[in-house]
Amino acid sequence: MNINEMSITEIQKLISNKELKAEEVVFSFVERLQDKEKEISAFITPMYEFALKKARQIDRKKKKGRLAGIPIALKDNIMVKDFPATCGSKMLKNYTSPYNAFVVEKILSEDSVIMGKTNMDEFAMGSSTENSAFFITRNPWDLKSVPGGSSGGSAAAVAAGEACAALGSDSGGSVRQPACFCGLVGMKPTYGRISRYGLVAFASSLDQIGPLTLSVEDCAVLTQIISGPDPKDSTVSSLKVPDYKKEMGKSLKSIKAGYLKEKMLDECEPDVKDLYFKMLNFLKDCGAELYELEFPSWEYALMCYYIIAPSEASSNLARFDGVRYGFRGWDENNVEEMYINSRTKGFGEEVKRRILIGSFVLSSGKYESFYVKAEQHRIAIRREFEKAFDKVDAILTPTTPEAAFSIGSKKDPIQMYYSDIYTAPVNLAGLPAISVPIGVDKRGLPLGIQVIGNFFQENTLFKLAFLLENKVKFRKMRRKEEK
Repeated sequence: MNINEMSITEIQKLISNKELKAEEVVFSFVERLQDKEKEISAFITPMYEFALKKARQIDRKKKKGRLAGIPIALKDNIMVKDFPATCGSKMLKNYTSPYNAFVVEKILSEDSVIMGKTNMDEFAMGSSTENSAFFITRNPWDLKSVPGGSSGGSAAAVAAGEACAALGSDSGGSVRQPACFCGLVGMKPTYGRISRYGLVAFASSLDQIGPLTLSVEDCAVLTQIISGPDPKDSTVSSLKVPDYKKEMGKSLKSIKAGYLKEKMLDECEPDVKDLYFKMLNFLKDCGAELYELEFPSWEYALMCYYIIAPSEASSNLARFDGVRYGFRGWDENNVEEMYINSRTKGFGEEVKRRILIGSFVLSSGKYESFYVKAEQHRIAIRREFEKAFDKVDAILTPTTPEAAFSIGSKKDPIQMYYSDIYTAPVNLAGLPAISVPIGVDKRGLPLGIQVIGNFFQENTLFKLAFLLENKVKFRKMRRKEEK
């Protein structure tokens, strides 16, 4: 029995039946973390003592929560009181959070155990976790490859068995893309389904916290627990959160699924295309009605994203000036030099690039030409999705155009940005989407399919994802590969 390969549901059953103690579970994950971190480097701040102390407290409780003893990792832009929240940046290297994020309060109330804070692209800007100010995280499937980003540390921790599940943040694909690269299930809920209180902002109209798990069932459980209204976040919906796990078990009487025209798959590697069409044929065999869909505005989606996201980032990151908190450049002769030195030395290259882009497109004379047009196209993208959902229940796309790429292989930022070609439109529209592993490429690296749903229809996504998961049986495939 390998605890580190077990799902939330499997571990919970053993703890409930008193076959395992929470401390035993956590100790197993601590041992794995200490063993694997030398090669993976998933964690910026491991929390061994905190985790073991929490596990002992759980074992003493008579009534335990739904996540009792479950080790969960958190991306380092999610606040945990009295622990660092670096956002993968030198700017916040010595910052300690004074409070818990909403999602942290939620999982702690269900007796989860936080294993630590995971590595990430600085301020969530990147698709490979190579932009961290501290170190590069490696993909457990292939140590020469990236785990994806910006939630690469969270994905690598779960894939390496250092945590049972993890939370990341997704602004343009930063949960789904690393989930795909590391052979996990990754969910980006509807914008407003989960509170962003305690999440350090990158692009406020795009950011959303989401889980990375070993199975669709785990993803449904964790999503339900961290969802719901929060008086501290005015953007959160007051809609009732369904019991996703219960709903997931219900059969899909009729499936109406949309798929992309072949010309929209031009950026994909052959292995990605092959598995994508294989899944479509499987759904057809299950009695699904398939509809070929056109999204003319998707041609501009990536460009829109890389105008809107940097614009919001330039505003959100203006607070890091060396005065109130964060890194301060001390070799200054006046206030202006102090500002310049603090931001020049405190931010990495990708963050500075996006701040400059954002400041430029928001500047006088450029605002109408760039930002306003990007927002207009954003509305057009959303309307195309709404039109599509008049016809279908879900839309299937590849999660990424390729499997995990080699560390250092994408020097050109534009080339890196294309990793988000299928995920970014979802964030622009505010829709929910889930990535499910469906196989491996010729190199043996995971590939995923993305299922996009209508607003607040996560339950439909879980049902469809569960169907695909049962067809592929990826976890069994993974165990066979490891042997």
